[in-house]
Amino acid sequence: MVQTPVEKLTLEAFLALPETKPPSEYIDGRIIQKPMPKGKHSLIQASLTSAINEALKDQQVAFAFPELRCTFGGRSIVPDVSVFVWPRIPMDEDGDVADEFSEHPDWTIEVLSSNQSKEKVWEKVSYALDHGTQMGWLIDPKDRSILTCATGAQPQLFTQAEDRLILPNFATALELTLGDVFGWLKFGC
Repeated sequence: MVQTPVEKLTLEAFLALPETKPPSEYIDGRIIQKPMPKGKHSLIQASLTSAINEALKDQQVAFAFPELRCTFGGRSIVPDVSVFVWPRIPMDEDGDVADEFSEHPDWTIEVLSSNQSKEKVWEKVSYALDHGTQMGWLIDPKDRSILTCATGAQPQLFTQAEDRLILPNFATALELTLGDVFGWLKFGC
């Protein structure tokens, strides 16, 4: 669902609005509401977040946040999974994780929903890469592919179950194949 204001809305005005469910994003002066995730999307998102945190959290390397609002470069987006390396996780004055993340994630992951445009979602990933994100992924459950890109590199498309996925340099403790990611859809197997 797209809501276009008569006049372009400022980022500050957008951030002052109440949150929506599903979340809305601020891109180029427009408010764009994300689609409600469905089963495959939710299961991949939850499983991937868990796998990343299982491999990287205890060693305080990085942490994966699901549906975290990240405001940077004049946009406010909510990637399906935002991964931040440990020293870049913002903290408040009490030493707790901050509520506001005004930085780009180190790794941004989007899971394509059935009614989303692959090109528009990839544009969000590319924008993050242009603003400091190290690695971006676009997971397409329908055609069981993952498009990855590291900063300064060409995108790579993975389509075979045995394909070992490219990960950010900080995520060496994590090993994933395309088959691992889409194997999570075989719930209970």
